Amino acid sequence: MAGSGYTDLREKLKSMMPYRDSHKGGGGGGGSLPREPPEPPYDRKRRHQEDSGSEPSDYEEQKEEEEARKVKSGIRQLRLFSAEECAKIEARIEDVVSRAEKGLYKEHTVDRAPLRNKYFFGEGYTYGSQLQRRGPGQERLYPRGEVDAIPEWVHDLVIRKLVEHRVIPEGFVNSAVINDYQPGGCIVSHVDPIHIFERPIVSVSFFSDSALCFGCKFQFKPIRVSEPVLFLPVKRGSVTVLSGYAADEITHCIRPQDIKERRAVIILRKTRIDAPRLETKSLSSSVLPPGYNSDRLSGSNRDQILKPKRSHRKADPDAAHRPRILEMDKEENRRSVLLPKHRRRSNFSSENYWRRSYEYTEDCDEEEEDGSPARKVKMRRH
Repeated sequence: MAGSGYTDLREKLKSMMPYRDSHKGGGGGGGSLPREPPEPPYDRKRRHQEDSGSEPSDYEEQKEEEEARKVKSGIRQLRLFSAEECAKIEARIEDVVSRAEKGLYKEHTVDRAPLRNKYFFGEGYTYGSQLQRRGPGQERLYPRGEVDAIPEWVHDLVIRKLVEHRVIPEGFVNSAVINDYQPGGCIVSHVDPIHIFERPIVSVSFFSDSALCFGCKFQFKPIRVSEPVLFLPVKRGSVTVLSGYAADEITHCIRPQDIKERRAVIILRKTRIDAPRLETKSLSSSVLPPGYNSDRLSGSNRDQILKPKRSHRKADPDAAHRPRILEMDKEENRRSVLLPKHRRRSNFSSENYWRRSYEYTEDCDEEEEDGSPARKVKMRRH
């Protein structure tokens, strides 16, 4: 009787946990099959319980198709650049990389991460793990002059052609970013900050074909990406223009599996007149200008100070051939070394101390606070 009660209770508990394998009726006393770990909720929504063989309902299919139509309505693609024009522009991108390696650009022009480098021109802004308080609306433009001007070749070879084909109006672009990806690189799901940039968002792809995905969600350790609402192939030399629903109402990303070869993209945008901007040229609390009042670091003012820059770090060229190591792991190991005492664990708010937020980061430079009780790591000085 007691044994029967235990079996019934186990079956009842299993029926209350839909993410576990359904109980398979069979002969008593036989060993049960090993159970797989529960899947995250967003995977279940996309995969429709493949194990059980259940099909998505008509309502679910209709809802996904409607969202995909909304995304498509905000996308425009053109094939404007020939192979010869691409080669000429790609040579210029190589020159940008070479100049950055020689340290010829301003500090905030270059932002390095494993398998992905960013080069800001015209206007640069803070994002992801660079601010203490993360999430939508926290991004800030750098003070004017903190990044290099847009190179003349970008105006001559790229922007001029977009204006001629009426993709953008004359004088629209004041921010150009070059994202240079190595195989396996990615940029996590995000919406380009609405309070920073006007619409549309224009990008031009070079070096190889890739894809842009909408509505994905990322998980880390190991990195996993859910199925997209819309998969958009992006060809070398093509122009992608995002506006409306595609730019504002759904996230977009580049998945690691979609970067099979080196790929670069030039993103052209216009900053809003009322976009918030950092007021101090001291962009790291570790280096304060002469006469800077330390009392200004207390309270909410502390959140406006950036974390130390990582521009001096270079991506490992062999990283693509080894298991993926995210910047979030490396950042955690060096936080306690780089941050001064007044910005360490004792000053974190209780909310930011325990919360792990991957939703609103803009690239793969994820991190956890070094005080997290969930992980213990060795701290190493560089």
